[in-house]
Amino acid sequence: MAGLRNVSNLDTVRHMKQEFAPFLENVTLLGGGALSAATVSEILTLAPNLVACDGAAAQALALGVVPDRVIGDLDSLDAETRAALDPATVVHIPEQDSTDFDKALRTTEAPLILGAGFMGGRLDHELACYNALVRRPEKRCILVGEIDICFHAAGPLRLALEPGCRVSLFPMAAVEVTATGLEWPLDRLALAPWGRVGTSNRAVAADVEIVPSGPGLLVILPRRALRAAMAALG
Repeated sequence: MAGLRNVSNLDTVRHMKQEFAPFLENVTLLGGGALSAATVSEILTLAPNLVACDGAAAQALALGVVPDRVIGDLDSLDAETRAALDPATVVHIPEQDSTDFDKALRTTEAPLILGAGFMGGRLDHELACYNALVRRPEKRCILVGEIDICFHAAGPLRLALEPGCRVSLFPMAAVEVTATGLEWPLDRLALAPWGRVGTSNRAVAADVEIVPSGPGLLVILPRRALRAAMAALG
């Protein structure tokens, strides 16, 4: 999103209420950040439907995959890429009050969404994605980076992790957290983005249970824990 521009409330509401056909299988969602062929190939085996945010459609085509849907304000979608797409798959949401990631997240119905190309690039874009994750607690979405994965724990969570696996908890709101199966267990510990955070803990049991008092808690795990995270959210 290049910058906020004034749009009519009517236009914003119309696009917010726009309906889209749900996906029956998991979705791979591509962003405009760095994308490796290996990452895209891996997550497409786990989430076979492909949705691209705006200009990420060009990266998808360059990797030899065609998006089932392209969503955004389309300010980054070049004419050549758009001409190569089925017009019925291109969804233009012109309002500038949200990012393309948020537009795609709120309009994509699927059992689970795996997002790539949202971590490790521009910090402001990455932070906006974490903001969208906690503002859309009804969405099951895991952001997949080259090193880490990140998702919102909107409620109690049980993870089957290897002992020694790094478990980081970062609050995007004030929240109390109880967690067991960790080297440093938590008992209704108050976390807040302006206060205490829970980074760099480690799993010491086969099952790690995390119970936040409400929405706003991000869970950050190593990339190798992706399938465990999917099972926990599924």
